[in-house]
Amino acid sequence: MDYLVKALAFDNKVRAYAAKTTDTVGEAQKRHQTWPTASAALGRSMTAGVILGSMLKGDAKLTVKVEGGGPIGAILVDSNAKGEVRGYVTNPQTHFDLNDKGKLDVARAVGTDGNLTIVKDIGMKDHFSGQVPIVSGELGEDFTYYLVTSEQVPSSVGVGVLVNPDNTILAAGGFIIQLLPGTDDETIATIEERLNTIEPISKLIQRGLSPEEILNEVLGEGNVRILEKQPVAFKCQCSKERIENAIISLGKGEIQAMIEEEGQAEAQCHFCNEQYVLSREDLENLLQEAK
Repeated sequence: MDYLVKALAFDNKVRAYAAKTTDTVGEAQKRHQTWPTASAALGRSMTAGVILGSMLKGDAKLTVKVEGGGPIGAILVDSNAKGEVRGYVTNPQTHFDLNDKGKLDVARAVGTDGNLTIVKDIGMKDHFSGQVPIVSGELGEDFTYYLVTSEQVPSSVGVGVLVNPDNTILAAGGFIIQLLPGTDDETIATIEERLNTIEPISKLIQRGLSPEEILNEVLGEGNVRILEKQPVAFKCQCSKERIENAIISLGKGEIQAMIEEEGQAEAQCHFCNEQYVLSREDLENLLQEAK
């Protein structure tokens, strides 16, 4: 079962998060039939998104949008404070040969001519929105740049996805490390040294490390204090009722036209690919409710 952990480290000077997202990313892969490079890009974005969402409170939620100008098109991810996440890519059947490091060429798919945008809805009238240029297209570095630049929190983000030969997800996960105000130079140097010498996050995931073990690997055994464990899952908020409300909002004229021209209405959710079909009877009932 997928889950994430929240922790403090180095005597409460560092905030740390790590997540296992294999089943969650696997669900997205199945729903959208993504090819390996697209799976890696979507999975990395969903992993970072669900960790960022876990930093929120209550019913708050956030949306991640990656638009790098590459062939994969836009990546869109929604997450919330409950560990629920959903996401899709514009062109799910995008794949390239491995890059010169022998890894899936996510940067080529995503592109580097565009922006990473994060919008937070914390239940107030105005939403918080931050945007930064995409600096690498590998996404881990891009989320790091976002946190440092837009939210001004010194951070390190590691996200990874491994794909099986049959396109299913072998493993996925990641971490976010953040320095709290007043962190001393010695602690910063220790963390930087460990980040420079640890294996890539994909290797840690491949070894089957749990979120707790990932943080111990990144920050050092004995330096980490786990505060909370939270389940993570792919969950979409779409429903037939939402589709019906959207159709009602179109007005009587549009609904009457649907009845006369098609005799039914079809809608598909971008996030989960769920298909909804409303019959003539459904539309006639909605016509009675519309203004």
